[in-house]
Amino acid sequence: MWTTSRCYWILLLCMFSLTAQASSMAGGEPQFPPEQIIAFSKKVERTLAAKGARIAIVARMGRPASELPEGFHYTHAGFAVYSEVKTADGRTLPAYAMYNLYQRNDKPDSSYLIQDFPVDFFAGVAVLDAGLILPSAELQRRLLATLASPTYQALHDPHYSAIANPYTQGRQNCTEFVLDVINAAIYQTDNINRIKASEKAYFEAQPVNVGPLKLLFGSMFSADITTVDQPGSPVTATFETIAKYLHKYDEGSEVLTVTLQPQTGVAPSGN
Repeated sequence: MWTTSRCYWILLLCMFSLTAQASSMAGGEPQFPPEQIIAFSKKVERTLAAKGARIAIVARMGRPASELPEGFHYTHAGFAVYSEVKTADGRTLPAYAMYNLYQRNDKPDSSYLIQDFPVDFFAGVAVLDAGLILPSAELQRRLLATLASPTYQALHDPHYSAIANPYTQGRQNCTEFVLDVINAAIYQTDNINRIKASEKAYFEAQPVNVGPLKLLFGSMFSADITTVDQPGSPVTATFETIAKYLHKYDEGSEVLTVTLQPQTGVAPSGN
């Protein structure tokens, strides 16, 4: 028998199966001319460089805002790290490298870690809109140390869910991974139990809300969605909730938005 609760979860899974693709996967079908993607990527890098950022959290829009659930704007986040990159002709140039958790194209319930570049990161976006979090100088120092240590790889859980619960273990998405790395850096620990305890105590996750319930038949379950790590009403980490978290607890952190228009500062809502 179909229950209201069962219908709720089917509707939820359908919604996220539509938004997960092109959200946390590498590449994707380009929606803009290559020269526009390159120009936008360079604008993001120039913005980071002008702020003197050695490391920052960068988010992208894999879907238009109209297709995302309430409270969601960006669909994927990773770390941008100031680096020296060797060109094909042997030159060494300053640039930002992206450190990502990507969902596997051929196995959507699994993820992997990879380093690429902003032009790759923004290649398949639906909107040329980037969110940037610039941590304080001290947290940037700690984050760089964490990324360079075995802790970074150790925090990766390859069992992927688009709505992974940041308070529990067993499933992970890109934003939960970013949050775990941030807290590993803050507390200078690789102890995942301590990291999860601090997140449960201090981090406010985003409720996953859906519209009116609707009875849906057929095979609507997606491999990249599971609720095994959701003991109650579903919650997940987002770029916005991470921004609010650092705004509250990391004095000196800054949030910016970069679009085709001049970039603007963003004051996260809440305390």
